[in-house]
Amino acid sequence: MSRIGVQPIILPDGVSLAREGRMLTLNGAGGQLSLNLPEGVDVSQKENTLQVTRQSEQREHRALHGTVRSLLANIVTGITEGFTKKLELIGIGYRASIEDGQLILLVGFTHPVKMTIPEGLEVRIEKNVIIITGIDRQRVGQFAAVVREVRPPEPYKGKGIRYEGEKVRMKQGKAVKAGA
Repeated sequence: MSRIGVQPIILPDGVSLAREGRMLTLNGAGGQLSLNLPEGVDVSQKENTLQVTRQSEQREHRALHGTVRSLLANIVTGITEGFTKKLELIGIGYRASIEDGQLILLVGFTHPVKMTIPEGLEVRIEKNVIIITGIDRQRVGQFAAVVREVRPPEPYKGKGIRYEGEKVRMKQGKAVKAGA
């Protein structure tokens, strides 16, 4: 039995569920998100809770049980509270700015790196911290990963773009020979 899949999802006040075939649509204060239910998994609603069940004990259905429950829980959290990722710019002269719906990064290249901010995401910059917020956890995390990939932290000086609280393992530099 899936330990994650059997846990009920509590729908807070202000969140409504609409079902059209295998498509579930949840509406809340933050917006609206949809999930296409895969075959073999079903969702039932009792008052203010959702329960995910599987139709059989097939391996694929067991695997999808917990996944669908987690996706639904993330949708509920997203439309009520939203998701946030923070990225730190570490390095001398590393800066970020926003112009015309584009995130512009100055991170040690000879040219600025311009990235279009995806629809549904909000990006703010406070000093050397890029704050990405949105209701869809996957889109927030994906855009944060794409931004980080521009200049990932390097292991010798730690310069680059890193997630807030990310630990970068530092390496020792080359040892200098004596009496050269």
